[in-house]
Amino acid sequence: MTDERADGGEAGALPWLTQDDLPVETYRIVDPDGSYDPDALPGLDDDEFVDLYRWMRVERRFAERMVSLQRRGEMGTIGSGRGHEASIVGSGYGLDDGDWLLGMGREISAMFIQGVSMRDMILYWRGIEDASKYLARNNCMIGISIGGHLPLVTGIAWGMDLAGDDSVVMAHFGDGASSTGAAHEGMNFAGVLDVPAVFYCQNNQWAISVPFEKQTNANTIAQRALGYGIPGIRVDGNDVLAVYRAVEEARERARAGQPVLVESLTYRVDAHTTSDDPSAYRDEADVEPWRELDPIDRYRRFLEAEGLWSSVDDEAILDEIDATFDMAVEEADAFAERGPDALFDYVYEELPPGLARQLDDFDALIDENPEFHDHVEQRPKG
Repeated sequence: MTDERADGGEAGALPWLTQDDLPVETYRIVDPDGSYDPDALPGLDDDEFVDLYRWMRVERRFAERMVSLQRRGEMGTIGSGRGHEASIVGSGYGLDDGDWLLGMGREISAMFIQGVSMRDMILYWRGIEDASKYLARNNCMIGISIGGHLPLVTGIAWGMDLAGDDSVVMAHFGDGASSTGAAHEGMNFAGVLDVPAVFYCQNNQWAISVPFEKQTNANTIAQRALGYGIPGIRVDGNDVLAVYRAVEEARERARAGQPVLVESLTYRVDAHTTSDDPSAYRDEADVEPWRELDPIDRYRRFLEAEGLWSSVDDEAILDEIDATFDMAVEEADAFAERGPDALFDYVYEELPPGLARQLDDFDALIDENPEFHDHVEQRPKG
């Protein structure tokens, strides 16, 4: 006869821990229908509530215009953030001026909120190296190597902590990046060192063509935080107010020496980039429900319920964004691009000897091939 324990389990049973023992609810303030709990609203004034809507509009319109330029051959490959507007804007709005942001490519409006201009963003996506110095306003360059920037976040945050800087560093990354070794290493060491870092995962449920359920057997990304010894939260990434409030609190925790993992659950409505064809790997019928959960429409319903929609002129906002974009394109077109020798700048404050030798070799190559002179504006030597 089997002995029974007082708690109803078998005597001698091992205390296995499973993910079902770590339930993670999705934090939300505004429901898809626009209803909300007034007591849960963040401490923003009316102008700030409206400002969030304007930035979400900027995020979507800028992506639309950039894709249009790409289709005309005036822009490199670009990834649309459609469906991510609340996730991007809410996270950027939750940072302070002195905070650092390391993005992965879709966080355009978060960088705009920090002061980056449309012209400079256009220059970057055109592959102009000189754009690096313009984007670096408390931003590192966009981390195209998937997950590779997370250890940098930990290093920057550690340096800031040692220097007595009370700012924080935020990393944006996707669900695909969360599976990389660099991501695990970055978050693990952040927990060991207690650095002021916020790891913000935009789980849009697609790592290019790989769906979330084929990336991990975990129910959520947020629950991984416990493995790193740091707090984690899962937030409805289509609810801009929930994102803002979660990041605001995450920032305060990070300032107190407690790194945080935030999982923002959203959906990539458009293709991964303009070079991707999502019809090859997903059914459009699966996308349609997420179109109906559009974050901009949801937030508009909230503004209407709060009586703030009367102060929003949607058409005027779009006209203003278009005018700013058109001017930014003109300025980008007029920018005096240097040429490929700019590749040697913006990585190190002082050029290390190995790279200096490569620059000398490059200059010699140009000198030996006069036909290159029309394409390269060489820097002064000496």
